[in-house]
Amino acid sequence: MSKLEQILILDPPHDLRFKGPFTDVVTTNLKLKNPSEKRVCFKVKTTAPRRYCVRPNSGIIDAGTTVTVSVMLQPFDYDPNEKSKHKFMVQTTFAPPNVSDMEAVWKDAKPDELMDSKLRCVFELPTENDKVNDIDSSKAAVLNASKLEGPSVPKPSPASLDDTEKKKLMEECKRLQSEVMKLEDENRQLKDDGLRMRKIHRSDNMVSNTSALMGRDQGSSSLPSLLVVIAAIFIGFFLGKFIL
Repeated sequence: MSKLEQILILDPPHDLRFKGPFTDVVTTNLKLKNPSEKRVCFKVKTTAPRRYCVRPNSGIIDAGTTVTVSVMLQPFDYDPNEKSKHKFMVQTTFAPPNVSDMEAVWKDAKPDELMDSKLRCVFELPTENDKVNDIDSSKAAVLNASKLEGPSVPKPSPASLDDTEKKKLMEECKRLQSEVMKLEDENRQLKDDGLRMRKIHRSDNMVSNTSALMGRDQGSSSLPSLLVVIAAIFIGFFLGKFIL
């Protein structure tokens, strides 16, 4: 029995093209369209599974719908002299009613019920024309965006801008000068307060030192008078004994 022809319509149909540089992940999309009136199970295989990430790599496509599969090429050192041998295969089969286990569907599928399509991988580096086209497309996008935003507001002339800037600068200078004057006044006031406090502190120290000296003088002057009194008492006592 001949093999069934692929029921899905693939876009692109034969090649998966990846445009460098390949120092980062490069993604290309593969569209799977189901033109039939039945649900179709699919899965995507590759000969280099470690080099690619495929999302989704399997699933079910309802009748008349399309699924987009993202194929992500991992970064690698590109050699333009080396041809890519990587290939992909999209395998499909009609989904049985009440599908619950996809693995069982593929395990139980007969070889004559399977359909497949093969695609090869092509690596390309961006050319100068591609770069120019990218720049032109970006410019066109900016122009379209500006058109959608509507007419632009007329900008003031450079002379008016200069005048307004000068006024703002003059006002700012005046404000800063007034703040500097206030700070100078506060600084003078703080200095005066500091000098006043120092004078008060010095006068307090002088008063305390004077009182201490006076206390010492009084103590030292009262000590000899006390000794004289004690000596007179002893002399009188001894004289009294001798006379008696």
